[in-house]
Amino acid sequence: MAVAALTSANATVFTGARTAYALGRDHPRLALFGRWHERAASPRNGILFQGAAALALVGLGAFARDGFRLAVEYTAPVFWGFFLLVGLALFRLRRTEPDAPRPFRVPLYPALPALFVLTNAYLLYSSLAYTGRGALLGLAVLAVGGLLMIPLHMSRKETTP
Repeated sequence: MAVAALTSANATVFTGARTAYALGRDHPRLALFGRWHERAASPRNGILFQGAAALALVGLGAFARDGFRLAVEYTAPVFWGFFLLVGLALFRLRRTEPDAPRPFRVPLYPALPALFVLTNAYLLYSSLAYTGRGALLGLAVLAVGGLLMIPLHMSRKETTP
């Protein structure tokens, strides 16, 4: 169990930091996150941002009766929602870009990805039904993030020919 938790945390750190890095590269207003630290060969600012967000979540949990449960309730619906979107994106990309090069062939397509989508839809539903208010708070933070991305996306469209 400990090995699974550590490998999951490791993957989350890499993914989160590189996501912040890509966001900073794509949007000039967030360029601070898009800097690559040459000596460390890592997106150091992205890692620091992710660490600050994790500490904020731990701080929030410190004021709760069961902080770990709060963290799970807060993040699980967002986690399962993004996994669901990844599965749906596979179907969409296969339909909208049928001739794109595919270096990785999805085994048992479309059955296995459909099972993945259905499983994540159920896990999303379960996490929302089980957690209640905690889930709504996590989704609200996600929605605010989405709203904050709109001006960044619009300013990028204006600068793209």
